[in-house]
Amino acid sequence: MSFDPATLTYNEAGLVPVIAQDARSHEVLMMAWMNQEAVARTLSSKRVTYWSRSRQAFWVKGETSGNVQELVDFRVDCDRDCVVALVNQTGPACHTGRRTCFYTSVVDGTETELMAPEA
Repeated sequence: MSFDPATLTYNEAGLVPVIAQDARSHEVLMMAWMNQEAVARTLSSKRVTYWSRSRQAFWVKGETSGNVQELVDFRVDCDRDCVVALVNQTGPACHTGRRTCFYTSVVDGTETELMAPEA
């Protein structure tokens, strides 16, 4: 069965949330947004392409930083309103220089930074 990006359920801004997850370790790396064209570009190029809400432009992960996300698998949830991109990540995924954007833990009301930026 072939996949059509138009079959996803996009929000009022025409976007669907995307979780980027490491294909080997299954570590959650980041969350971003895609529009229908970004989904199509990602699937055809195997380079993860997001829609930057702040810049109102396509953002190919790693295009300027070198921290590329190579698509391994693209998974659609049961409601078709969220996707997971399983990726081979080169370098840090977070713009802060950390492996993952999810580097802060909150347990019992205490916030802890789990990792420093990579050198």
